[in-house]
Amino acid sequence: MTDLSMAMMRKGPPKPDDVVDRIHLNTGAHDMREPFDIGDALTTLALTGEAVTVYPRGQDFFLARIDSVDPEGKVFSLELAGDLVLAEGPATFVAALGGNAKIQFELDANWAVVPGRPDLVQLPLPDVCLVLNRRAEPRLESPVGMNYSARFTMMGKVFEMPLYDFSRGGVGLRATPDQALELYVGKKLDGVLLEMGTTLVVTADLEVRLLRPFRTFLLGQQVQVGCRISNISMQMRQTLDRAVDKIQKRR
Repeated sequence: MTDLSMAMMRKGPPKPDDVVDRIHLNTGAHDMREPFDIGDALTTLALTGEAVTVYPRGQDFFLARIDSVDPEGKVFSLELAGDLVLAEGPATFVAALGGNAKIQFELDANWAVVPGRPDLVQLPLPDVCLVLNRRAEPRLESPVGMNYSARFTMMGKVFEMPLYDFSRGGVGLRATPDQALELYVGKKLDGVLLEMGTTLVVTADLEVRLLRPFRTFLLGQQVQVGCRISNISMQMRQTLDRAVDKIQKRR
């Protein structure tokens, strides 16, 4: 993992209420087949420590976490809890991705224990994943050429990040790697000023739901910060609703 990956705080060991059900047919899920996207999605799960629910054929399900991903070697390591003894054969893997989506894939491989780490098994990266987006509200990209940003204070430091998309229920921010070091999934951001154009400023509390590293041609390494609006006044909510409706009508 990169220095940025190591610095991000991961969730603790999986708990019973972290179980994620399988994605069922006719739910509007789509296939993810691009190797880069698959490796990126599994890397996100490793960074956040999100629980992975594993459904081996003929066995009860169990919870695990992805420890690391090796895109070049086309393998990933799965961290097991307790003294699990797994039979070789097919299994279904399901996890929440960013709080608003589920990812699922099938593997039929032997469970190769990593030498010196009985709690880790190494598995091949899947060729295809099923992704189900579960956003309650459609997200709108911030208009080009206008100032859409989020500004807040944390531990005595002022942060300002571009706001690249938004909805009635959340916002997406773009952070530098240095800014992302201060954040982790579940982090509460209080009193965030969301500037949306030249005339609209909304104050809201946010909760970080996703940290996803990515690279751009002009800016280099960046981090996507997906946030859920956790607290907002009724007046501010109505103002945000009107802003969303206005931009939707333009499009």
